[in-house]
Amino acid sequence: MTDRLKPGDPAPEFTLPTDDGGTLSLSGLRGRKVILYAYPAAMTPGCTKQACDFRDSLASLQAAGYEVVGISPDKPAKLAKFRDRDAITFPLVSDEDKAVLTAYGAFGEKQMYGRTVTGVIRSTFVVDEDGRIEQAFYNVRATGHVAKLRRDLGLE
Repeated sequence: MTDRLKPGDPAPEFTLPTDDGGTLSLSGLRGRKVILYAYPAAMTPGCTKQACDFRDSLASLQAAGYEVVGISPDKPAKLAKFRDRDAITFPLVSDEDKAVLTAYGAFGEKQMYGRTVTGVIRSTFVVDEDGRIEQAFYNVRATGHVAKLRRDLGLE
């Protein structure tokens, strides 16, 4: 089982390629709160629903001081198609070798349709201004998660 992060843990640092051809580093967001959410695959129904929920809540999350970043093992070109198709307005980062997902405890064994499989564990991490985990949510549901997160963050 992959080690899971807990509040107070340092958020694993990363620099990854983005959907727009650049790179994004967690350290580059220091001083701001970050919502990093891990999802299995761009352009699948659940991942699309979740991304669109974050997109639709982005203005209010940013107004409350949060930046949103999505992370998946998809190639940057697929992330660009996802961004364009669904008008995603926040960065999507590519972790093709799954090293960052593993460091966050968001890649490993999970239950899917009653079977144990290895893959991305849909997870969300709230990282504080100093780069520490404020909250870590594992095995979240794609539908309704952003609304629950907003409630948990006191934004409702």
